[in-house]
Amino acid sequence: MLAGKHITLIISGGIAAYKALDLIRKLRGAGARVTPVLTRGGAEFITPLSVAALAGEQVYQDLFDLKDEAEMGHIQLSRAADLLVVAPATADIMAKMAGGHADDLATTLLLATDKPVLLAPAMNVRMWEHAATQRNLAQLRADGIAITGPASGDMACGEYGPGRMAEPADILDAIAAMLGPKPLKGKRILVTSGPTHEPIDPVRYIANRSSGAQGTAIASALRDLGAEIIFVTGPASVPAPAGVRLVPVQTAREMLQATLAALPVDAAVMAAAVADWRVENDFAQKIKKTAQGTPELHFSENPDILKTVSAHEMRPALVIGFAAETENVVANATAKRARKGCDWIVANDVSPATGIMGGAENAVHLVTETGVEDWPRQHKTGVARELAARIARALT
Repeated sequence: MLAGKHITLIISGGIAAYKALDLIRKLRGAGARVTPVLTRGGAEFITPLSVAALAGEQVYQDLFDLKDEAEMGHIQLSRAADLLVVAPATADIMAKMAGGHADDLATTLLLATDKPVLLAPAMNVRMWEHAATQRNLAQLRADGIAITGPASGDMACGEYGPGRMAEPADILDAIAAMLGPKPLKGKRILVTSGPTHEPIDPVRYIANRSSGAQGTAIASALRDLGAEIIFVTGPASVPAPAGVRLVPVQTAREMLQATLAALPVDAAVMAAAVADWRVENDFAQKIKKTAQGTPELHFSENPDILKTVSAHEMRPALVIGFAAETENVVANATAKRARKGCDWIVANDVSPATGIMGGAENAVHLVTETGVEDWPRQHKTGVARELAARIARALT
């Protein structure tokens, strides 16, 4: 799977560092060469000897090791591999990367490299959810850094939530996606994402709880397989992926216009959570409380973007819709596929108890003309990679 590929693996200081040993074993089993870099913090959790034994190579640790600088300087080391992987990526190393710091070997390599970088974050749930970490994460994504995970689960500290490093098998899949074949090279794919905002007045609007995370992950996964992506997104709470043609919109009507302008494409993945209705009599000025009581709002249906694309004269070869349901998920999704005329429907249960809408994970059912597949609950990046692989098989 990775025969002939060269990975520089940076192991930073977190309890998840022990998983890096299994990752090295899996990488070598897939045919990759692994050059390990162990930070001072990482060496508090695993030993250089164990890393070297599994990698079969010298472990690099010190920026100012004159012997290493004479034989392989840090600039050469930063560019010798096909991919740099940081696993685990702590909050500290992510902050340093976002700020452009280079105060040890690992951060110097990351700043000096001209190769792609993949991070597998691992930290306490409160650290992960902290505004500073999320701000750094957004900057790293904007800089083109790939992210896999984190997953949710029990923590070594006794807390529960997102922050667990992705499992080595999942990291291996992410590496393979970045370095593997590009089956979608030469294909143009439209991805819609995020909510739409339908104005009531200049300061109020109708919206939903969609974060845009799943659509963003799908666009990233398709991009990694070589596709040219037109990314039409409403006002999402997650940043748009790097390396795509970004088309920001606000309303459903704007999204329809941008979608039709993107045609023709080879496939359309309609992941946006489009508002079904808009306020027909939206107000030009902010509505004020008055003695006359509550203002009357008159609603009208928004255009059906999925149905329009499915019936369009420039219909893509593959049209995929999404169904966010709170009951009878599969039955409603199956009926929606027939009603809209699309090829596939990706359905999920967005009841508040699931934590899926706006959350980091998803559990979907893929509805096609041949039946229904139930996928396990996983991080949205995992759903995206599986869906991207299915799309690649369908188009090639």
